[in-house]
Amino acid sequence: MVNFVGAGPGAVDLITVRGMELIKNADVIIYAGSLVNPQLLDYAKEGAGIHNSATMTLEEVLDVMKKATADGKEVVRLHTGEPSIYGAVREQMDALDEAGIEYASCPGVSACFGAASSLNLEYTLPNVSQTLIITRLEGKTLVPEKEKMESLASHGASMAIYLSAGMLDKLSEKLIAGGYKEDTSVALVYKATWPEEKKIICTVGTMAECAKKENITKTAIVLVGDAINCTNYDKSKLYDPSFSTEYRKAKSTD
Repeated sequence: MVNFVGAGPGAVDLITVRGMELIKNADVIIYAGSLVNPQLLDYAKEGAGIHNSATMTLEEVLDVMKKATADGKEVVRLHTGEPSIYGAVREQMDALDEAGIEYASCPGVSACFGAASSLNLEYTLPNVSQTLIITRLEGKTLVPEKEKMESLASHGASMAIYLSAGMLDKLSEKLIAGGYKEDTSVALVYKATWPEEKKIICTVGTMAECAKKENITKTAIVLVGDAINCTNYDKSKLYDPSFSTEYRKAKSTD
């Protein structure tokens, strides 16, 4: 059995309880060493086989999985954050399907939510934004034409932009071309929830300069939108005394 486990954004205690238990019970662990906090391996039992996938090809990862499961061993494939977001898990699962190997997924906390917690941020403020767009700037991995940054930026929604910290000049240009103003709020969060985390509040127009000053070129998420520094928003109807819900009748405001 192979379990794909989300390691969370960085902090050791932000892995799920289920994920922690799967690590504890695993005979073999393949972890994304370039991104996953190695302290999570402290949960592993004595004698567990540990493999760092940062130095491995897809075929080598699959070979470890196949050999381990053939021997009746439990395997954990430990991915950073939430594996369903830029985790390259589908190609591994398809190969396991072809090999007739059973697998399951355990979710994790993605970087955009780790960053939001560090900033005490709410992406979906009434009358500001009710949408969070999770995306990336096109690099070695191409982006479908309808998902180009300019097109997504045209919505003016809250955005969490991954894998783009090394291209902030280009990102700024495309966000502005899509409709964001230069003074739209941006948060750059380097290694969200790690001890060495850095949080920079800037703007679409200044984010490249700010990142350069802090020597941030990778492992940072870019959060964009009016929700970041917003103080002018509508309160939720859920707790409005004049609003009835399934559990509470509206109260008179006379």
